[in-house]
Amino acid sequence: QVQLVESGGGLVQAGGSLRLSCAASRSIFGINYMAWYRQAPGKQRELLAGTTFGGIRNYADSVKGRFTISRDNAKNTVYLQMTSLKPEDTAVYYCSGSQWGTMPDYWGQGTQVTVSS
Repeated sequence: QVQLVESGGGLVQAGGSLRLSCAASRSIFGINYMAWYRQAPGKQRELLAGTTFGGIRNYADSVKGRFTISRDNAKNTVYLQMTSLKPEDTAVYYCSGSQWGTMPDYWGQGTQVTVSS
């Protein structure tokens, strides 16, 4: 088992930036795929970005070019750098880990991101 704790959320103006962090309770060397999701009120949770242990990354079209996922295996932490934020980016952001494949086995508790216009 591994616990994931997100941090770095908050209130930011449109056009601003935030960096989210996801700290794992143990080594993530054995976790193949780490990802960031978000869920806005009344909407389904959506995958934003993911990265494999080997550094292969994927992004949703809605955030491509604005968000960057990175993974520091030595620090057991995954980051999501968000730039050019828009009000529609307002949501609770979740970190996930997938032992094998890409389906999440672990979830964090979420961190709120609010973008004001």
